[in-house]
Formats: sequence, structure tokens, C-alpha cells
Amino acid sequence: MKSLLIGLLLASPAAMAVQTCYEGVTQTTATARFTLHTDGTVSDSITGLMWQTCSYGQNYDVTTNSCLNSIVQVDWQAALRAAVNDRTGSYKDWQVPNNKELASILEHSCVTPSINESVFLGNLSENYWTSTSAIADKTSAWVYTFDRGLNSLHDKESFVYLRLVRYEK
Repeated sequence: MKSLLIGLLLASPAAMAVQTCYEGVTQTTATARFTLHTDGTVSDSITGLMWQTCSYGQNYDVTTNSCLNSIVQVDWQAALRAAVNDRTGSYKDWQVPNNKELASILEHSCVTPSINESVFLGNLSENYWTSTSAIADKTSAWVYTFDRGLNSLHDKESFVYLRLVRYEK
């Protein structure tokens, strides 16, 4: 039974996902536009935003340039609380990105995941929360899937991944 479970986990899409980038498609998040910091943050020179290098639940390890610990899924309210309490890089003004902010780090020349893996570590080809609520249905909020870079509405009680952002001053 244990070997069957391990086999199923290894065969899951998240475990098997290897990023595919397409030649001839212009990069939308070229590495040169970002400044990588040793405190687990990355600055975007085009948008003026600072992002967490790793997904929520992980910690950046400067020695290995990798993300440690497991990525955590949270519901929408927990995501908002997590932003208030997060202290990555000793900053106290983290927030859940809105629809436009999260869209700004989508890499349209790549899929599975559709993000620049040289800049953003600890990625899954899964849904990530935005702070943007649905207009017609306040029980739903927008998410982006980093599988193909598409957005959709999800119930705010769903458990979804998170990457926090702040405005660089």
C-alpha cells in the first residue's frame, strides 16, 4: 500500500511537471528586469513591485539559492491574514497581489509553470490567489493558474497557493 501511494505521488502532475519554453515567443518577464535580493525578495524594475522569491510557506535559503519547507495552501481570508503577518525581508507591508499585479509576473513564453524560474523559486503549476474579488459574486475571488497563465474565479473558501507582493518605496 505504501509503495502504491508513493508511486501515485510521483506520477502526479505536480511531481512530473517540467517547464516548457517556446522559442520565437517573446519573453514577458526577462530576468534582466528583476533584481534578486538575499533576503528572499525580488524587485521588478518595470512595475516597481517587490515579490517574495518563494511561494507562501517556504523560506528562501541564500546559501543554496532555493526554497525550503513546503508550499502552503490557504483560503482567501487566511491569505489576507498571512499578508498582514508576513515579515519576509523584515518588511511589514506585504499584501495579496491584485489581478494585474499577479498577471505581471506571468511568463507567456513558458508553461508548466508559466513563470520565470530563474527569478521566482518554489513554483507549482497551480492556482495562486489574487486579492481581486468577483464583482457579481462576493464569495469568489480571482486566481491565476501558473500551469498555462490563465485566470478564473474560485470560491474564497477554496484552498489555493499564494505569493505575496509589496510596493517598493
